Amino acid sequence: MGERAKDSTLGVLVMAAGKGTRMKSELPKVLHPLLGKPLLGCLLKTVLRCGPSAAAVLVGYKEEQVRGYLQSSFPSVEILRQGEQLGTGHAVQVSRGWWERFGHVLVLNGDLPLLAHQTLLSFVDSHLEADASCSLLSFAASNPDGYGRIIRSPDAVSIVEHKDAAPEQRRIREVNAGCYLFETKALSRVIGRLKNDNAQGEYYLPDAVGLMNGEGLKTQALIAEERELLGVNTQAELAAAAVSVRDALVLAWMERGVRVTDPSAVWIGPDAEFGPDVSLMPGAQVWGNSSVGEGSVIGPYCVLQNARLGRRVRLAAHVIVEDSELCDDARAGPFAYIREGSLLREGAFAGKFVELKKTSVGKGSKVPHLSYLGDAALGEGVNIGAGSVTCNYDGRNKFPTKIGDRCFVGSDTMMVAPVTLGDDSMTAAGSTITADVPAGALGVGRTRQRNIENWALRKKALTQ
Repeated sequence: MGERAKDSTLGVLVMAAGKGTRMKSELPKVLHPLLGKPLLGCLLKTVLRCGPSAAAVLVGYKEEQVRGYLQSSFPSVEILRQGEQLGTGHAVQVSRGWWERFGHVLVLNGDLPLLAHQTLLSFVDSHLEADASCSLLSFAASNPDGYGRIIRSPDAVSIVEHKDAAPEQRRIREVNAGCYLFETKALSRVIGRLKNDNAQGEYYLPDAVGLMNGEGLKTQALIAEERELLGVNTQAELAAAAVSVRDALVLAWMERGVRVTDPSAVWIGPDAEFGPDVSLMPGAQVWGNSSVGEGSVIGPYCVLQNARLGRRVRLAAHVIVEDSELCDDARAGPFAYIREGSLLREGAFAGKFVELKKTSVGKGSKVPHLSYLGDAALGEGVNIGAGSVTCNYDGRNKFPTKIGDRCFVGSDTMMVAPVTLGDDSMTAAGSTITADVPAGALGVGRTRQRNIENWALRKKALTQ
C-alpha cells in the first residue's frame, strides 16, 4: 500500500451489526446475496485483496447467522460484537480495544459490494502520504438528497448532515460515502467525546471529524466514483447493484475472449472462471466456484452451481449442473439435471430428461434419455436405454449400482440396488434386475407374456 510513515499498520473494521430495516427482511442485510455471494462477502473479498494487517467485522443483529458465515468463509477475519446498535460512532467506541492496536484503522459499512480494491489502495496511500488524521471517501451524487454534504476549507473538511444543511449547502453535490480512514492516536483523542444529543439518540461517526477539526488535526476528503460507493439499503438497490456487477463481469470476460450472445441475458458470479472461446447463450447462469474450459458451449437457460467443465463440453438448453464435473468433450441435455458430485468422463453423454445423482459415467458412455441414475458407477462404453432407473433408496438407506464396461442396459430396466452388472453384460428391455448379472450374460427379469384371444373384441362389443 505504498510507502508508510510512522506506525503504518492498518486494521479494517467492517460495521455489520444492523438489521437493515428497509430491506423488509428477517435476513441480516449484509447476508443478502449479490450474484450468489453475501454483500458482506463481496466487501471482505475486496478488503482482503488490499493486504491489511488485520480485519474485523462488528456483528449484532442475528449475530449467530453472521458469525456462522464468517467462520466458514472468512476464518481469518476477527469477529467483534455490538450488543446495542446505537450508531456508527458507538460501533467504533465498542471496538476500541481492537483498533487501537494499529497505526491506522479503515472503518466502512458492510453493504458496499461495488467498492474496488484499487480505490481502497489509492485511498490508503493518499491518506499516508498526506499524513492526515482522518481521510474520508466522497462522491459527486447524482441525487444528493439524504446524504451528508462535504464542506471544504483550505486545511480541512467537515460534514453537514442533510437535515442540518442550509439551502446553499444543499446545492453541494459532493457527499459523504461513510468510508473513513483514521490515524488511531487521533481517533482515540476524540472518540470518547461523541454525543448522542440528537433525535435518534445515536452516536454518529461523522461527528469525530468535526472534533478533529476543532483540535487542528488534518482532515481530507478524496473523491471516488459514485457507482462504487452506493450502499444497498433496499431490495431495489440490491437488484440494481447486482445488474451493475453482472454487467462489469460479463464485459470483463468478453474482453478475455468469452463469447456472449446477449450480455444482458447472461448471469455469472464473481468467482466463476472461463477459458478462451467459451460460448454463453442467452439465459445461461454460472454461479459459485464454477469453471468452464476452453471451447465449451453453455446453451440457453443452463444453470451451473459449483460446476467444473472441461474443454469442448457442450450443454444443450435447460441443463442444471450442481457440485459436479463434466470432463473434456462430455455432453448433456436438453433438460438434464446433474448433481451431488456426479461425474461425466471424457466423451460421456447425459441426454434429455436425464437425472444423475452421485453418479459417475465412464468414458464414452451414454445415458441418452428419460432415465434416473443415483449412487451409480458406470464403466466405459456403456449404453443406458430409455426409461431406466437405479432403485437406490429403500426408504431409509441408499445403495449403490455398479455397471461394468461395454454394458447395454435395455429400455425400462429397473436396477434394484445393491446390484452389479458385469462387463459386456446386457439386460432385456422391461426387466427388473434384483440380482447381479455376470459378465457377458443377459439379465431378464420380467414375467412371460400371455395373450388372451379375442378379449379386446368382446370388451368392445359389450360397451356398444
